[in-house]
Amino acid sequence: MEEFLQRTKSILINRNDLPRVHAVLGDRACDLDSAVSALAYAYFLYKTHPTDQLYVPILNIQRSEFPLRTEVVFILQQLNISDASLIFRDEIDLHLLNREGKLTLTLVDHNMLTSDDKALETAVVKIIDHHEQERLHSAQCEVVLEPVGSCTTLIASEILQEAPELLNQQLAHLFRGAIILDCVNMTPEAGRSTLKDEEMIAALEQRFPDLPAQQEVFDVLQQAKFDVSGLNTEQILLKDLQELSEGDTKLAISTVYMTLEWLL
Repeated sequence: MEEFLQRTKSILINRNDLPRVHAVLGDRACDLDSAVSALAYAYFLYKTHPTDQLYVPILNIQRSEFPLRTEVVFILQQLNISDASLIFRDEIDLHLLNREGKLTLTLVDHNMLTSDDKALETAVVKIIDHHEQERLHSAQCEVVLEPVGSCTTLIASEILQEAPELLNQQLAHLFRGAIILDCVNMTPEAGRSTLKDEEMIAALEQRFPDLPAQQEVFDVLQQAKFDVSGLNTEQILLKDLQELSEGDTKLAISTVYMTLEWLL
């Protein structure tokens, strides 16, 4: 994975005339499910499709926002995947590539482009998602949409069907971590997991029996998700920010995972 990411980043930085780009674009939330889906599916395309295209996984946030995705930062560091090799939304001009006729787009973990990206709709050829369908049917776009607990379940399923030899311990750890976190450790009370999620966890554990225990994975990722110890005050306020607006009035509401006394 790291070699693929470094190669892709190097081409983006060092080539003025890019080849045709097939971008795999995650959701703007850029949570663990979205980030793993984008990274893994772009890697799968790179390994199984013609090399006349550059397959680019895009984390759909600005690089400056990445430290706020603490669970994503944690698991990538754990697996020695450098953030320097990642590609963020402000590091590639998708609209320019689309105007030049060089862009193909796959959406993962969401199925509707934002209003700012509406012009990119003509480039979308595939969608893999687990949310409610918001888009209209299009003959040019393949849609894989199932109400599973985690989008990575669908990504892992396609890889196991099409190219099982690509699945290694690193990918299995990423997939399993994202599924466990999204499905709240597969607990029935949470009502998040489906039979397909459970079957994927079982398949990954059967192939890689040395993976850490589920409870251990959930605990460390859950702790990392809410860990703000490395963030400054501005980052703490931005980490879980919701905005309401009416006319010219905007109201920002931050969820802060600590007491006011601790924050001060």
